[in-house]
Amino acid sequence: MERHTSSSAFALFLLATSAVRCVLAAPADTGSATAGDTAAELLSCGEAYYYASKYTCYDGDFLCPILNGEPTLRCGPDCYLPENYSCSNGKLVYPPTGGSGPGTNPGSGGDDHDACTKPPTTQQLSDPPLLVAWPAGNSGAVAFFRPADGGVNGSLSIGLSGVDSAAGFEYLQGVYEQPAQDSLSGLLMVGVRAVFNLNTSATLSVAILGSIRNIRDFTEGPSLLYPIIQDAIEYNQIEDGGVEISRLWLDNVTTTSMSFTPLAGVGEITINNGTLEMPAGSYDFVAKFDYPQLEQLDGSEVLNEQSQGLIEEEGARVTSLTFLSYSQKLLAGAWRFLTYFGRDSMIATLLMQDILSEGEGGAIEAVIGAVLERLNRTSGVVCHEETIGDYATYLNIQRNETSTAPGCTYLMVDTDYFLTPLMENYFLNTEIGRERTQGFLATESTLDFGNAGLTYGELALINARAVMEKTAAFAQAGGQTQENLIHLEEDEVVGQWRDSTYGIGGGRIPYDVNTALVPAALRSISALSAAGWFQEYPEWAELAAQYAQVWEDNTLQFFEVVVPAEEARQLVCSYTSASGYGFPSQSDLITSDVVYHGLALEGNNNQPLVKVMNTDDCFRHFLTNTTNQTQLTSFLNQSATNIRTPFPVGLLTPVSLVVANPAYGGDPVYAANFTNNAYHGTVIWSWQLAMMAAGFQRQLGRCTNDDNENTPDFCSNEAVYANVKGAYNDLWDNIEANEQYLNSEVWSWIIRDGEFVFEPLGALPPPAGQNPTESNIRQLWSLTFIAVKRDEALR
Repeated sequence: MERHTSSSAFALFLLATSAVRCVLAAPADTGSATAGDTAAELLSCGEAYYYASKYTCYDGDFLCPILNGEPTLRCGPDCYLPENYSCSNGKLVYPPTGGSGPGTNPGSGGDDHDACTKPPTTQQLSDPPLLVAWPAGNSGAVAFFRPADGGVNGSLSIGLSGVDSAAGFEYLQGVYEQPAQDSLSGLLMVGVRAVFNLNTSATLSVAILGSIRNIRDFTEGPSLLYPIIQDAIEYNQIEDGGVEISRLWLDNVTTTSMSFTPLAGVGEITINNGTLEMPAGSYDFVAKFDYPQLEQLDGSEVLNEQSQGLIEEEGARVTSLTFLSYSQKLLAGAWRFLTYFGRDSMIATLLMQDILSEGEGGAIEAVIGAVLERLNRTSGVVCHEETIGDYATYLNIQRNETSTAPGCTYLMVDTDYFLTPLMENYFLNTEIGRERTQGFLATESTLDFGNAGLTYGELALINARAVMEKTAAFAQAGGQTQENLIHLEEDEVVGQWRDSTYGIGGGRIPYDVNTALVPAALRSISALSAAGWFQEYPEWAELAAQYAQVWEDNTLQFFEVVVPAEEARQLVCSYTSASGYGFPSQSDLITSDVVYHGLALEGNNNQPLVKVMNTDDCFRHFLTNTTNQTQLTSFLNQSATNIRTPFPVGLLTPVSLVVANPAYGGDPVYAANFTNNAYHGTVIWSWQLAMMAAGFQRQLGRCTNDDNENTPDFCSNEAVYANVKGAYNDLWDNIEANEQYLNSEVWSWIIRDGEFVFEPLGALPPPAGQNPTESNIRQLWSLTFIAVKRDEALR
């Protein structure tokens, strides 16, 4: 079990507030039961329980959703609708046999292309949830409600109101109860209290208590309910006509509970075979658990001394940052990812380093230490996501292990390459970091991830050695082949930040990893080695720099796409018509060849190169200072052109940069997979905007340094410099126009009256054959505009 010191009351109070408000404000999850379902109708499919109205069970253990009344079919690991895909040898094929694929996408509109536009699909109404999430153990509790028998689906409304207390009127109150005499943990029961309101009589149809991961398995996938979890839930009458729902965790120590007590004038709650029948009205609601708490960093502790003024200037963002900042790690987001994610925390720290606290006990060392603690000591691979709390115990039981030990996933190939740039930036480039180097590297690993006894210095060496070994083949004379580029792990469909099924179009060799992350990591290994790190390998100071030069100079060409102007105009017109969103093609803006770099190599439908224009240029801008002048000038110029050109010719929309533009793919599979309702489709990600802005600022900053001998050639190329500077300012104008959305993780758009209009991604129906994806209300790397600011000197 994790060992943590107690958190402050304020941290728990605010985090729980965020979680509950988030769920109540969001569209209801479609993974729950409809009004016609009852708990008695739950059927088993392997370890999962499901409603026959929502899913079909294939082969006894594989669930596929029913979409708009039509069952999806199984194809290997996927589910699909036959009008959208065909299945061949267990893999999805597009277009479907006998058809040309869909002519539109949900959420489209507008008057200019009605002939190409199908009516949008109506999202199915379902049970509204009440959810509380805690960072300790990535824990939570959720209850799903539906109208009582005879009620109309969609008629039920739930909400919270304030609690009168001695301290005044509060939206939520913190709960802190001394352990009872029969407590198995001996720890405080901590949680939240609020007034819960039902507008009509309702049935609490499903409760899940314990781990956020169990809740996500139910809401995001095929409604998985594990018997070992659900069978342990107890329903007990309490005083004043209330009911407490509780569950002892698999560790046989920790208990999570939620209770509902009717307030004045409300009838009693009835327990009915694992459900609750609740009259309309208001209830005293309490959710609590007794698990070791994390030690939070408050606003003054998470920010460095120079940035304390941000507590007032950026109050909302700093408050959100404190939700996610703890002495041993920074968390990825609330409510779905209240735990360590290596990529998220390192990208966020790289972007926010200028304002984060330094030194022992500070935010930056918390991030670096968390990464090293969870490193795979055998392979040197960085942990992508930790598994902790009740879910860790559950997974251990599945492996026939009696243990509460946490675990990690190591499937991502990009995360390994963020660590050394982060260490260089802090330990070499800041005064406090330089002073802390010796003490930090001597720190011994203490968490239960398999590295006990190893020092942070030894773990850093293991990672650096892995990077050197993986990149050596490509850097050798004659080694610049596709085979020697970094590939996704075998049998994995994801491996970098676009970690959804079609995020990089099924590609096996990602663009960002090979052209930016690898050379950045190598440059940092060289710098750290030159500063006295990695003394077992003194040759790395020169060798890593040599490797980096080869990777910088010889990887872009594998991903480059050049589309002749006339062909580009035809492709954009075809995409605009076929996609059916209703926006104009803007093809008259194409007056020369369109140049960009594709998302990946070896994509779906036998595509050698995934021809999707994208924003991943930002990694190379932000993490590298390349020196091949012809290549640098060309790359910056084409990147600047693409981000300031309107979509679908480029990437810019009034609601900001889309992270993917499939207009130049040619094959219909691109428009089918990269849509405005896909998690990594034609949508906007806040942190990508921040990194693009910071990246262009870094490159433009090279033009004003004092080292004239190393000033890049593009700085004296009047047209290119003006284009890059113009792109920087166009981007910032757009960012400032969308200020109200920047704290969101990801958002989308619809066309209304011929114009792009902001639309939450979760408000759109999911892509065909896929489950809906809910964006976090607060995401760590979406808070980076606290630190990333416009350089007024570049206006």
